[in-house]
Amino acid sequence: MGQERIVITGIGVLAPNGIGKEAFWSALKEGRSGIKPVTIFDPGLFKTKLAGEISDFNAEEFLGPKDLQNTDRGTKLVCSAARLALEDARLKITEENTEEFGVATGTTLALWNIAEFGREIVQDGPRFATAAIFVGTTINTASSQISIRHKIKGFNATISTGFTAGLDALKYAVSFIKLNRAKAVLVAGVEGLTFASFAGFYKVGFLAGLKGEELSCPFDKRRNGIILGEAAAVLLVEGEEYARKRNAHIYAELAAVENSFDAFRAAKYEPKAAGLKETMTKAIKNAGLREDDIDCISSAANSVVQQDMLETYVIKQVFNTRAKTVPVSAIKSMVGETVSAGGILQIAASLGSLEKDFIPPTINYKEKDADCDLDYVPNAPRQQRVNNILINSFGPGGNNATAVIKRYGGE
Repeated sequence: MGQERIVITGIGVLAPNGIGKEAFWSALKEGRSGIKPVTIFDPGLFKTKLAGEISDFNAEEFLGPKDLQNTDRGTKLVCSAARLALEDARLKITEENTEEFGVATGTTLALWNIAEFGREIVQDGPRFATAAIFVGTTINTASSQISIRHKIKGFNATISTGFTAGLDALKYAVSFIKLNRAKAVLVAGVEGLTFASFAGFYKVGFLAGLKGEELSCPFDKRRNGIILGEAAAVLLVEGEEYARKRNAHIYAELAAVENSFDAFRAAKYEPKAAGLKETMTKAIKNAGLREDDIDCISSAANSVVQQDMLETYVIKQVFNTRAKTVPVSAIKSMVGETVSAGGILQIAASLGSLEKDFIPPTINYKEKDADCDLDYVPNAPRQQRVNNILINSFGPGGNNATAVIKRYGGE
């Protein structure tokens, strides 16, 4: 596989605490949460009422009115974020170059269309069910719609590995560029907030508020589960030579992205998080760095008791004596657990750290836990120049992924 450096040249973000990269970065820098009472469906049936919901989103402002009636929320979000990323990267797609570009999307919870089509079949009968909704029940709908709306005719892929789907899609995209099968790739992570996904996480007991306070407080002793969030984050990644040839603004070098699978038990954490340790170690090595070179960690911590404890444990294993001094930031304290969107959203946040010289805080940090005893950048942002950022993504079920981005110097 080729050794050309991979760079990031476009960012599109729709997050619970900000639409567009600048609004998102400002919210992170201020420690402003996007977690709020749910409004897009009635949560009255549930004990829990909060989510990382994207407010004031109007898909027509980004996509126009055409073909939106039977389009699910996640697809609207990610197509809008893709437009922002393409505009940010100043990439012009034409009939002459369209096959040089691809789309790789991480998404897993495409439940709205399935639930809606099932409802229509039961309530209205098969003869009256909406065919367009059935088309949207396939998991690749979001990725396909990105390509259709933005006329990208190269490869199109969907990765559905749950919590790591965004970073897994990123690794897939990097492979295509290094194999010279694409010049640039839109890499997306998306989950839309739906009644079905909220009910599902509620029923399996994964939501905060069922056994304690309804609060996203990673690493805090009060943590008792996730606040579910929605987001769409899209990056344009491309080979360095192509980016420089078209005089693109380069936000960062994507120095490494690694993944692994624990093969332990479904919906359970591997007791020592061995796969996460493997991806972190490999990512740092393959980025050409040492542990001492990492300036901060964008954590996967999501306010689940075991997850936050395991990540702390692995950071200690990987960083040894330096573990106590490397800043560990958990943006899920502000946006919630966005599942497939999480990894790409964390990279988008980390790019803001490189651009604006700050580390986002872990908000809602109040009560220390003896098992979580690192520097979590509690409650207030840290003004600091950073050059190398490690991004973690994992969850129950066995998937692990880690990426490293570097400040781009053009050398």
